[in-house]
Amino acid sequence: MKLGSKGINVRDLQLLLNQRGAKITVDGWFGEATAAAVLAAQLRYGLVADGVAGPKTLAALQAGGRPKHLLGLADLERARVALDVPLAAIRAVNEVESRGAGFMADGRPVILFERHVMHRRLVATLGQAEADTLAAKYPALVNLQRGGYRGDTAEHGRLKDAMSINVACAQESCSWGAFQIMGYHWHRLGYDSIADFVARMQRSEGEHLDAFVRFVAADGKLLKALRTGKWAVFAEGYNGPDYAANLYDIKLERAFARYSALEAVAA
Repeated sequence: MKLGSKGINVRDLQLLLNQRGAKITVDGWFGEATAAAVLAAQLRYGLVADGVAGPKTLAALQAGGRPKHLLGLADLERARVALDVPLAAIRAVNEVESRGAGFMADGRPVILFERHVMHRRLVATLGQAEADTLAAKYPALVNLQRGGYRGDTAEHGRLKDAMSINVACAQESCSWGAFQIMGYHWHRLGYDSIADFVARMQRSEGEHLDAFVRFVAADGKLLKALRTGKWAVFAEGYNGPDYAANLYDIKLERAFARYSALEAVAA
């Protein structure tokens, strides 16, 4: 919910804000007063402050504080320092490149199992012949072609089934968390093992952001693009050659400009 939103959900939000100390009119209209109350609550709870009431803001309001697994402003600041980039750049990436929430309602991290990556990891681990044998036996889990996605919680079911074939290869074949970092990057990003990487991804969105920071820091071209605002270069490096189809570079540029303007006003 954001400026201009209206309806019963906004009314419920306004009631919740008032329960947490705000004094706004409960009219079902998300106007300037509601946006200011949301922003104040986000700042009070240490959330990413943007005046937009998404699931994380609602969770914090309902709990009366920020759940520890949710991303906070302090996490963004640590990322800014680690990469030596403007805070607005980190906020832009968080808005555009993350999937909004790093965890599902049941508390498990968001994942996407890639069966074609599973085949590659099995080739690297067991050899071509064994990988091809497993692909013939379990085509939904081991395949030369991408696909077979079920989405949401069902992806954890696919992962569990793949782990019955090979635990490490299965975990390496998933993208993990808010920033969807592939598990097979664990060694290049400085984790002790795939098990260490997975344990951290299960811990918090702050760990998801840390994985993103490591991913960018390990790629000089990507880091330079983020530092200099070369959004097309960054989007291509992060999302692949089809980035333009989803306007990732345009979205990043616009988000960066918006957050830069907000920070200038705050200063």
